[in-house]
Amino acid sequence: MIVAKGLSKRFVGPKGSTIDAVVDVSFEARPGKVLGILGANGAGKTTLLRVLSTVIRPTSGAATVAGHDIATEPAKVRSSIGFLSGSTSLYGRLTSRECLAYFGRLNGMSGQAMAQRMDFVIERLSLAPFLDQLCDRLSTGQKQRVNIARAILHDPPVLFLDEPTAGLDVLSSQAVMEFIEESRDQGKTVVFSTHIMTEAERLCDEVGVIHQGAIVARGTVSELRSTSPSLEHAFLGLVGYVRGAVQS
Repeated sequence: MIVAKGLSKRFVGPKGSTIDAVVDVSFEARPGKVLGILGANGAGKTTLLRVLSTVIRPTSGAATVAGHDIATEPAKVRSSIGFLSGSTSLYGRLTSRECLAYFGRLNGMSGQAMAQRMDFVIERLSLAPFLDQLCDRLSTGQKQRVNIARAILHDPPVLFLDEPTAGLDVLSSQAVMEFIEESRDQGKTVVFSTHIMTEAERLCDEVGVIHQGAIVARGTVSELRSTSPSLEHAFLGLVGYVRGAVQS
């Protein structure tokens, strides 16, 4: 469902300086599997997911998502994906119900079909207690549950999840991880970025370690930690960590 070939993204500053945020990234992600993008803050995880979701264009390379080219068919890509992050904003002056209805209409939903799907996500994510509260007045965990509902309302086959548990308490984080597991079991293609090793170990069928914009290793969790006492030790070795510093 996702095929990336040689994706790169270079940002150019006002004085001509450049930052290579994504460097020659290639991978495939399959239905019914969770591909984890594991990396430290600033490694390129968010930029990679933004390129794949057509928020920004790649400098070079190509990718298809659900069979649609990210460069030539961005609208079709967007209709095929749900995007969730730890910092996705909601419209504060809308209620949770109004927010869901708004995003449903943006995705071409209407009438009875949208009403039935809204009823489903409201019940599944237990939104009823705060469904008619303004989004500005929701807790962080409640906002993330509304964000999950927004991301899956149109039942997309592909999910991009960019550190979706960031800032959440343990109960809210648990709900997000259960949602990811259910999405995998439903046959969806899930790309999940994180820097939390326990999340990767629990959720990911395959992991790609990203460092300075490049994928430096890929494999199952078991494969990556086969010569290390833990995934964390394996990760630190792959990114060149030494005590007190990260090697360039």
